[in-house]
Amino acid sequence: MENFRAGTNVKFLGCSKEQIAWDNNDDPTGILIVGDKYYVEKVKYNKLTLRGIYGTFDITMFEKV
Repeated sequence: MENFRAGTNVKFLGCSKEQIAWDNNDDPTGILIVGDKYYVEKVKYNKLTLRGIYGTFDITMFEKV
């Protein structure tokens, strides 16, 4: 698994219902666009907070760019 840090850019890969349900992640449907890049504001355990986006999302939904 990649080492995510605040201040890096990530690309959204999409997600499954299971990824959303696991550990109470927020649903990115209608918020994030597959293939778009986002700036990581905060990393806590296995969750990312993105600049300008409300919610926390599982790191497995992203890859570093």
